[in-house]
Order: sequence, then C-alpha cells, then structure tokens
Amino acid sequence: MSAPTQRPPKVTEREARQVAEAARQQDWHKPSFAKELFLGRFRLDLIHPHPMPADEDVRRGEAFLAKLRAFCETRVDGARIEREARIPDETVTGLKELGALGMKIDPRYGGLGLTQLYYNRALALVGSVSPALGALLSAHQSIGVPQPLKLFGTQEQKDAFLPRLARSDISAFLLTEPDVGSDPARLATTAVPDGDDTYVLDGVKLWTTNGVVADLLVVMARVPSSEGHRGGITAFVVEGDSPGITVEHRNAFMGLRGLENGVTRFHQVRVPAANRIGPEGSGLKIALTTLNTGRLSLPAACAGAGKWCLKISREWAAEREQWGKPVARHEAVGAKISFIAATAFALEAVVDLASQMADEDRNDIRIEAALAKLYGSEMAWKMADELVQIRGGRGYETADSLAARGERAVPAEQLLRDLRINRIFEGSTEIMHLLIAREAVDAHLAVAGDIIDPDKALAEKARAGARAGGFYARWLPKLVAGQGQLPGAYAEFGDLATHLRYVERTSRKLARSTFYAMSRWQGKMELKQAFLGRIVDIGAELFAMSAVCVRAEHLRTTGAHGREARQLADAFCRQARLRVAELFGRLWANTDDLDRKVVDGVLAGSYSWLEEGILDPSDDGPWIAATPPGPSERENVHRKIP
Repeated sequence: MSAPTQRPPKVTEREARQVAEAARQQDWHKPSFAKELFLGRFRLDLIHPHPMPADEDVRRGEAFLAKLRAFCETRVDGARIEREARIPDETVTGLKELGALGMKIDPRYGGLGLTQLYYNRALALVGSVSPALGALLSAHQSIGVPQPLKLFGTQEQKDAFLPRLARSDISAFLLTEPDVGSDPARLATTAVPDGDDTYVLDGVKLWTTNGVVADLLVVMARVPSSEGHRGGITAFVVEGDSPGITVEHRNAFMGLRGLENGVTRFHQVRVPAANRIGPEGSGLKIALTTLNTGRLSLPAACAGAGKWCLKISREWAAEREQWGKPVARHEAVGAKISFIAATAFALEAVVDLASQMADEDRNDIRIEAALAKLYGSEMAWKMADELVQIRGGRGYETADSLAARGERAVPAEQLLRDLRINRIFEGSTEIMHLLIAREAVDAHLAVAGDIIDPDKALAEKARAGARAGGFYARWLPKLVAGQGQLPGAYAEFGDLATHLRYVERTSRKLARSTFYAMSRWQGKMELKQAFLGRIVDIGAELFAMSAVCVRAEHLRTTGAHGREARQLADAFCRQARLRVAELFGRLWANTDDLDRKVVDGVLAGSYSWLEEGILDPSDDGPWIAATPPGPSERENVHRKIP
C-alpha cells in the first residue's frame, strides 16, 4: 500500500492545544511537592527528611562510578572529540564493554539496573569530560528505546530489544520534523497499516540525536484512521538498517560537536505491528510520560557543568592577580564566584532530590522534573557565562589556542557553546514555561475550566460555577496565613529556617497571584505567556530553595561538610530571594502590552528602515527545507559502531 503525500496537517491553534491536552497525564494519583507549592501549600513533609537510596543501590552505583571514572580518565579524550567533531568508535565500544548502555536497564535483561540517582551522577561524570558523549548516553537511555519499553512495552518487546540495548545497540528518539517542533498536531510522518501485521512508514525526521549511529529507533508517526484502526500519533520500534531508511545528513552545531545528530528519511519502510509500543494514538502520551523522568538527565549534566565552573573559577581567580591581589578578592569578581558556588550547590540539590524522589516512586514528579530541566539549563548557562567573564580574554580563547602558547587548556568557551542547547533540548525554556504552567493551574481548571470553555453549554458552566465556588471557599482562606508567619517554625533547620518560612509565605503569595490573574483574564490566561513564565520562574526558585535547605540539613546531620553546606544554602537562598522579588515586581509592572505592539510593527515592516546599513551574509535558501515524500536522493551517512 502506498503512503499518502506528506504535508503537515492544517490545524488551528485550538486544535493544536487539544492534541497536546489529550496527551497529558490527566490524573494525579500521588502527591506532588511542586504542585502543592504552586497551590500555596508548602508540603515540606514530602521532601524532608531528605530521601535516601537503599544500601544495595549505593553499593552498586558507587562501584560502577569508580569504573566509569577510571574509564573517563584513561580512555576518553574530550579535546579530540571536540577537534574531530566525532566520538571515536573505540570510545563507544569501551562504554559498551563497561555496560554504560544499560545503566537504567534491569539486570534480568543484561543491564546494570542503576537507580535514577546514580544514572544521573554517571551522566554528570561523563559529561564533564565530553558533553557530546554524555548526550549520546542520555539520548540512548533517557528518551531512546529503553525507557518507553520499560514503561509501555510488552514482555515480548522487552525480551527482544532490551538485551541488545543493554550491551550493543544504540537507540534514538525520532519525533521532530523539518516543519514540526513543539506542535505535534502537525506531524506529517505516516504509518499506514498494510494488512494486520505491518505498517508502512513514510516521512522525514529532523535533529535525530544518535540517529546517525543508531541501531534501533523510536519513531513517532501518524496512523490514518480507518476501519479497525483508531489512528493517531503512534510509537514504533524500528530497526535502524531497515530497507528504505536513509540518514541524509549529519548536522553540525555551535556546540556538542561530537553529537551524532542527523536527518532521517523513511520511504516505504515496513515495520511489524508487533513493534508498535502501546495502542494506536498513544504516541504523544508515551513520549510525555517518558520525559517525566527522562528530563532529569539534562539537569544532571548541568549540575556537573556547574561543578566544573566552580573548580576553574576557584583555581584561576586565586592565581590571577590584578592591582596587588588575586582577582577573587575584588568584589566584582567575588560576587560572580559566590553565585557560581551557591548555584552549583543548588543544582546538585535539585537533581539529587528529584532523582531520589523518582526512585522511591512515592510522589508524582512530573512538575519537579520539568522544573529541574528548566532551572538547570538556565542557571548552568549563566554560570558558564560568568566563568568566561572571570577568565576574561582567556575565557573567549579556545583550549587549543591556550595550549599552543603554553597555558593551561581550559575549554571555557566550549562549555558555553555546549550548554547553550540545553535551553532548547527536550522542550525549550518557553515550552517548559507553558508545560509547567499548565500543570500548575490544573487544580483550577479541574474545577473552573468549564466556566471559561466557549464550547460548554450554559448548564455545564453553571455546574462548574457551583464546583468552583465550593473549592475556592475552602482554598482561598488558607492562603491568608500559615507557618511562614510563625517565628519559631521549622526551627530544626537553624539559621536556614528563615528561608523556609519565606518559601511558605511566598508560596501562598504565588498562589494568590495566580488566582488573581485567572480571575482577571479567565480564558485569555493561556495567552499571557510572559506572565505565566514569571509565575513558573518564581516556583522554580522556591523549589530550588526548598531542595537546598533540605540538602544542607541532611549534610549537617550526617556530618559531611554540614557547616559549609549551610553557608552555601544561605547564600543561594538570599540570592534567590532577590530574583523572586524582581519576578513578582514584573508580574504586574512590565512592558508585555507594549512588546506585543512592537512585534506587530516588526511583522508589518514598520521598522524595516532600522535594518538599513548592513549586509546579510545568509544565502537565499528556504527557511524550512522541502521534504517531499519518496525515495532518498542522497548518500546514506548512517554508520554502525562495532
């Protein structure tokens, strides 16, 4: 059966939102610290005392980290990967022999069975040597074939694929298309049923991390609705060397130069129905659920980067002298070092807390994982930027150039380039703001959503009004006062108690601000993306402050750097409070309305005169490449790593 011509479906904004909403995990069966935080309820009991891994998990995890560290020290050449823009085959082969492809795969299938906590620590370690290598391992296990199979695969699929993925086969996740990014409603790749036991895939996928070297792929494709077929976006496991698959191009980026990321074309690729993951139409739900914990790998890499920023800034700022003293002793530089140190502590606190919560599986961590990704990617970028500034001209100079003239080869500029993608990977900052905001207001929409839904009848709106009245009559009075106003609250945290009281008070203030905004804008609230972004950023700071205080208290009680940890926690919380105050101020005093007018003028060409006096070095190619269906006309650049 031939596939229909691929063109992104024409969808309205409302239809696109409905597709995204249908893919959401709708119910909350477990408590969520972050969800409660956005509702003005500071549930410290959900994260304190700090959750801890089991002794056997620690033994297994530490043993592997020791082997991985030795491997990275002796067999990974990060400078070579950067220079050649490719991870050597022997490096990947060595990781396979070490079992690194199966860190998260159950031992019954040949994997190591590491916890999320130790998996993330392993990624931070590898990423500190080569971010591209860390990305390869992360894409393989966090969003590639192993995780969706673990969550949604049949026993037959697990038996068939997981042993390969644990030891030898690299996997990739294929969702994005040349004209489809965060709007999956327009997905054009099709999977047309051909009888009862086969689908035929046609389409083109863009930015396929690991796609150039992958042996197994998770592919999201649209199944047309027909008799016996529900249809919808569906997930498939596809063999990377199947006839009709062509890797047409290996993409090159400003950073992560060793990343094996490409453009993959499917032409009449036959996939057994047995390789379908879950029922038809469940592909987006599978993808989003996979990312609930899969997103934690990215902030883990960011936490590792923060540690490196601290090490280099400490060593350099103590060595470099200007005007008679080390530059660290100059207040302008010292403030940057303090920010790096405090934020490095915070990123590790956030990642470790969220990871251990994922391992315990007592809480729903979809918001916590998303906040960790959002916060980690933004703050790590700022830390790297400050490191480059502290290093001055040497921060802008490449490591090879530094070495060539006899100085230490510090790849600070590379880190800045490598980290930049994290604000885009696995959901851009803007998309993460909207995703988290949607979850944060879920309780409100559950009781009052029908009131602002234009498709609901008057009777349904009336019933929703009654539900909302009861909910808000119980909820709003609780936002007036709380433990944050009691001088002795959280006394067991010592000097840090003042920060927890602040978090409790500010959580209620944040909930009140959200309610006021919903009352003011109602159905137009979803269009106030700048406002929602600030709401989410405040919540992220409060989550980080909570994680930092809990971690510092844990370190104090275990006798491991307790005094130093409390000092870092105090510094971070005071810095975070200043950021929160600014964000609250910008909730209601901002240029959002004027910005929209300026955008209208830009798009209308009203300011095109401002563009005069320059030349555009870009060529005149199309903004988005045409990807008509059919066989590939390019050389297949797929390569298999032995």
